[in-house]
Amino acid sequence: MKKSFLILAIFISMISFFSCGKKKVVVNSVTDLAGLTIGVQAGTTGEIFVKDEVKDAKIKSFKNGIDASLALSNGVIDAIVLDELPAQEIVKRNEKLMIVNDKFAEEQYAIAIKKGNKALLDSVNSTIEKIKANGTYVNLMNAFMPLDGNISIPTITEKGGDSVIKMGTSAAFPPFEYMEGSEIVGFDVAMAKYIANDCGKKLQIVDMAFDGLIAALQSDVIDFIAAGMTATEERRMNVDFSEPYYTSNQVIIVRK
Repeated sequence: MKKSFLILAIFISMISFFSCGKKKVVVNSVTDLAGLTIGVQAGTTGEIFVKDEVKDAKIKSFKNGIDASLALSNGVIDAIVLDELPAQEIVKRNEKLMIVNDKFAEEQYAIAIKKGNKALLDSVNSTIEKIKANGTYVNLMNAFMPLDGNISIPTITEKGGDSVIKMGTSAAFPPFEYMEGSEIVGFDVAMAKYIANDCGKKLQIVDMAFDGLIAALQSDVIDFIAAGMTATEERRMNVDFSEPYYTSNQVIIVRK
C-alpha cells in the first residue's frame, strides 16, 4: 500500500513539475514577439520585418502561410507574422487560431515587371488606372474582399490572342491568389486577366514559391509578377514596379 502511495506521489510531482515548467506564450502586440519562435512566409516582407525588428526571434520560414498555420496549430511555433487579408482567411478556416489586434508595417502591393520593359510597365499602369476609373476595381474588391466574408469569383471574358503573357504567382495567398479546385483564382488573377486583355494576349499563370518569383522574372520564365508583392526599395533594385494597387499591413496570428 505504501509503495502505491509513493508511486502516486512521484507521478503527481512529475505532472506538477512539467506544468510549472511549460512556457506560457502571451502575445498582445508586436513587442511581445521578442524571443519567440515565429513563422513567416519565405521571401516576404513579414520575414524581413521579423529579422530586422524583432529582438532575439527564432525564425522559421515556410513556403506559404497555410503551412505556417499548421505548424502554429501543432505548437511547433509561437506565432506567425503575415499580411492582413491572408491572415484573416487562415483564421477563418482554422478555429484554433486568432489574429492579435495590432496592425503594423503598412505596405503597398504592386505588379513587378522586368527592369527596362517600359512598354509592359506602361500598359500595366494604364490598365490599373482604367479599372480604378471605370468601377471595375471596386467590383473586384467587393467580390474578393466582401464585408460578409463570402467571396464570389467574377466571370471575366478573356479576349485571348495568338501570343501568351505569363503571370508569375504563389497560389497560397487568399484572397489575392489561391486554389479553387484545380483552378488558380483571386484578386490578382482577375486583375491580370484585364492586363492580358489590354495587351491583346492570352493569360498563362505560372505557380511557384514566392521567394523564386523575382529570379523567374529576371530569367524570362514569366513576364510579370502578381502575388501580393510589396514594392520595397530592395526589390526595386531588381525589378520595376507598377503603380500600387492595394495597401496592406502585417498582423500576428497566435493560438487562441
